[in-house]
This record gives sequence, C-alpha cells and structure tokens, in this order.
Amino acid sequence: MTRYRIAPSILAADFARLGEEVSDVIAAGADLIHFDVMDNHYVPNLTFGPMVCAAIKPYASVPVDVHLMVEPVDALIEAFIGAGADIITFHPEASHHIDRSLALIKNAGRQAGLVLNPATPPQVLEHVFDKLDMVLLMSVNPGFGGQAFIPHTLDKLRQVRTMLDAYRAHSGRRIALEVDGGIKTANIAAAAAAGADTFVAGSAIFGAADYAAEIAAMRRELAAV
Repeated sequence: MTRYRIAPSILAADFARLGEEVSDVIAAGADLIHFDVMDNHYVPNLTFGPMVCAAIKPYASVPVDVHLMVEPVDALIEAFIGAGADIITFHPEASHHIDRSLALIKNAGRQAGLVLNPATPPQVLEHVFDKLDMVLLMSVNPGFGGQAFIPHTLDKLRQVRTMLDAYRAHSGRRIALEVDGGIKTANIAAAAAAGADTFVAGSAIFGAADYAAEIAAMRRELAAV
C-alpha cells in the first residue's frame, strides 16, 4: 500500500509564532514541514532564509522539506544544509548543472529532488533518477500561496508516476512524488489517484480552525483512494 504523507506549508502559518505553529501542526498529524524559499528573483516574492529554517528546526520532530525557488541555487543549497534541511528540492531552470546541484545535496547525506513548474516537461528527470529522492510537481505557478489547483496537473502526475514506477521496476529505488499548490480536502484524493504520495497544503491547513480535524479529513479522503 502507498504511504501517503501530508506536508503543511508554513508559508500560510502565523509568522509571528512560527515555532509554535510548527509544533502544533506536527501534533495535529503532519508528516513533513514544507518550507518555501522565495528570492524575489526566480519568483516574484520574498519569504524565508536559512536562519529561519535553523530557528524552527528544534521545533520540527518530522523532516523539514525545503523547496528552493531561488536562482542561482547552489550557494543556498549549502546554506540550507547547514540550517538543518532534511529534504531539499529545486527547480532545474535555476541550476547551470542539475547533476552537480543534486550531488551537493546527496553528498551531504540529505534527500534531493527536482521541482517541475506547470510548463516544465518531465523529460528533465530522465538522466538524474539515480540522484533523486523526490519529484515535486507544482500545481500552481510558483511565487504565492493560496492559488487554485491547475487541473491538467493530474495528467502530469500520471505521466511522472509512470516514469517513476518504471525506474523503480529496474532499480528497486522508490522516488517520492509530491504535489504543491491548491491542495485541499476536495481534491487531495484526485491527486493521489493520479499518482501523488506526498501533499503540500498551506492555507487549507493553516487557515482551518482545527489543524488536526483538517488533516484527519484529508487522510479520510486518501484512505478511500
């Protein structure tokens, strides 16, 4: 059976009490903490740096999943390794040498992944499967939280799932398939049926009055897939 993971994005949390928010959402059942890094260069927004990651790390009893929306990327990969990131994903467009950037993460003993924007073709994955622990599909155009899920992401999830299953069949290695953008109780099952196993949800969780109830509702939807 597929093990589904829910990764609340602290982009939607209360920034004035991030440590408490991280603790609360983990107590509510989060499997990962998703940490969105935007640089006002690769994307038109500015969020967190490595010092904030290091500050929340003591509150995170689950892996910290850092998504780098930055360009250039290599120096910040190294900074977030130092800040305690457990998983680091980045956009192939932001790296001059994708294989080398992935190797920076892997050589530090962390999990590495690539992020595909809605218009980025999955073929970029083909020559680096051996260095991937995760593929993240954006179901919105990156830069801002609270956007609506782009429906054709479901077709892309199915395409990438087929690629990852074929790789696993001959290598024995499992690569996680994460989806980020507009994920909520109403569409999480459709994303799972299309092949996703890890779900980033920001405003759907942090905007709820009861984090545990919202995560439980998502798990009920996943259990029915």
